[in-house]
Amino acid sequence: MPSTFRIPAAAMDSPAARLVSAVARRMYGRVPDTVPVLWHHRKVLRADLAWERRIATWDTLDPHLKTFAVMASAASIGCSWCLDFGYYLAHGEGLDERKVREVPRWRDSDVFTDLEREVMAYSEAMTATPPTVTDEQVASLRGALGDEALVELTMMVAVENQRSRFNYAAGLASQGFSDVCELPLADAR
Repeated sequence: MPSTFRIPAAAMDSPAARLVSAVARRMYGRVPDTVPVLWHHRKVLRADLAWERRIATWDTLDPHLKTFAVMASAASIGCSWCLDFGYYLAHGEGLDERKVREVPRWRDSDVFTDLEREVMAYSEAMTATPPTVTDEQVASLRGALGDEALVELTMMVAVENQRSRFNYAAGLASQGFSDVCELPLADAR
């Protein structure tokens, strides 16, 4: 389903916009729909790009767990754009695509370890409105991951909530990034 752009895509016809579009096409093969929406407010766009670059340097949490947590949050919110792009990124990082495909239905899938299930349950509990995180969940994950990785996990889920809620509200939908993965895009709940 194409994006409906509740916040319309800005014209990307200035020299700066053409440069940003060219960089995005080189990185991802096309311009993500988030770019022309954020182009309406350049300070927000610059802050978002800088923040995402910094987030990309976080490396304490296992990348598989990070991907599963982020995608479980996106699925809970119903952000098909985030799931689509998440599949694309996971493919590029060489993650187990069989597992990535199963994230939206992780409770019914037999491909995940107990720790992976715990991480996705925590992600969904954080994403719920209001959040339903329990002391027991935190204690168990703290024991399994350690404090530093738990902080990173918690912040990654919070970041994905921001991303998914913005994209969902802006009307952004799957752009077909996952097509290169040869995976069927799982329906968000």
